[in-house]
Amino acid sequence: SENGTRCVLSSSSEFPEGFFTPQERKDGGIVIYFIIILYMFLAVSIVCDDYFLPSLEIISECLGLSQDVAGATFMAAGSSAPELVTAFLGVFVTKGDIGVSTILGSAIYNLLGISAACGLFSSVVSRLSCWPLFRDCLAYTISAAAVLAMISDNRIYWYESASLLLIYGCYIVVLCFDIKINQYLMKKFSPCCTCFTKAMEENAEQQPLVGWREESGPLIRQQSRTDSGIFQDELDYSQLSTSLRGLDEISEDHPNVFTMPEADMKRILWVLSLPIITLLYLTIPDCRRQFWRNWFMVTFLISAAWISAITYVLVWMITIAGETLGIPESVMGLTLLAAGTSVPDTVASVLVARKGNGDMAMSNIVGSNVFDMLCLGIPWFIKTAFINTSGPIEVNSSGLTYTAISLICSVAFIFLAVHLNGWKIDKKLGTICLVLYLVFTVLSILYELGIIGNNPTRVCGN
Repeated sequence: SENGTRCVLSSSSEFPEGFFTPQERKDGGIVIYFIIILYMFLAVSIVCDDYFLPSLEIISECLGLSQDVAGATFMAAGSSAPELVTAFLGVFVTKGDIGVSTILGSAIYNLLGISAACGLFSSVVSRLSCWPLFRDCLAYTISAAAVLAMISDNRIYWYESASLLLIYGCYIVVLCFDIKINQYLMKKFSPCCTCFTKAMEENAEQQPLVGWREESGPLIRQQSRTDSGIFQDELDYSQLSTSLRGLDEISEDHPNVFTMPEADMKRILWVLSLPIITLLYLTIPDCRRQFWRNWFMVTFLISAAWISAITYVLVWMITIAGETLGIPESVMGLTLLAAGTSVPDTVASVLVARKGNGDMAMSNIVGSNVFDMLCLGIPWFIKTAFINTSGPIEVNSSGLTYTAISLICSVAFIFLAVHLNGWKIDKKLGTICLVLYLVFTVLSILYELGIIGNNPTRVCGN
């Protein structure tokens, strides 16, 4: 540091060099990067819609998961695969703080930015339950506080990283007994929770399940939090599996991915995305089709791997584009890079929110952040317990106080905003979350630039 100014590495130092020189990018090559960025957004949406979410549907159906539990576990793990890869790269490859900065830096975007996207881009008003959001927010607050306490001395010991794994293990145990805990709390705090249950039932009557045949009759009712658990009767399907696609698609084979859409705009997108559609078709078994239905776990894992690869390319292109445009590193990390690493979470949450699965969308948003804390714990534990047992891992905890305040405030604000909005996801909630996210982002940028506080930064070598 010089004169109290903190030196940070350039984000592009964590990635390979681009195909153009800086001068070539300024002369027009930057357009190619923007085309690749848009194409990667399209690729992520195709992977999520055609492979990731259908595999999640079948997994949830087989395990009898309620929509919020599915969103907090499998959906959060799959869409957060890029953060797990980033954390491993930061610990074992680059030996830097990219994992910590990426995960903690994108936490506010995950909570407020994705919530804003779900509200603004969904035409369906989704009702929310009190317990799932409270459960996930509490778990995230505990795990975030644990991570912040660990890195406060700039050292990570094996027992500290093991405690992160223990916290996540306790979170999974709570999810396993979710229905019993929920029933107990409903009895204990019935005046508070009854209104939410009634709202869920009213929402079930107003919004019929997608894909149902009217002549089939009311075979299955939409679940409320009082009867949705992990293990259910074999004849009872989860709300997720019935509402995303519908039971009629289970018996009939799904249309081929190479079937051209009828709408003109969709045809144009289909033609442009044909290369990625072909590549995904050749590498991922389509579990929507009867022949590959039992391969749903393979579909889930390969689609998560594709999501990680696409997100890596996306963040790489965004980093170089931002550097070419002269956007400060601190601003990049808090805006474009935070949003870039969270593209899978955003796409998946918006897709399920459009289906009316509000609990699943919110559980994925908060559950992804809980899983992100685990993403830090796994590589830290492997390195300190098995590879380098002689000493702790050195990390940089600059800006820790402001990060801690921001994380805690963002969790409190999202819970308060949902409560004041009547426990539903709509455009009003989306607008509130967007305003809060912009306020947090502006304050964070001012803090990183040293305009407020005493934390000025500059890129090393500049």
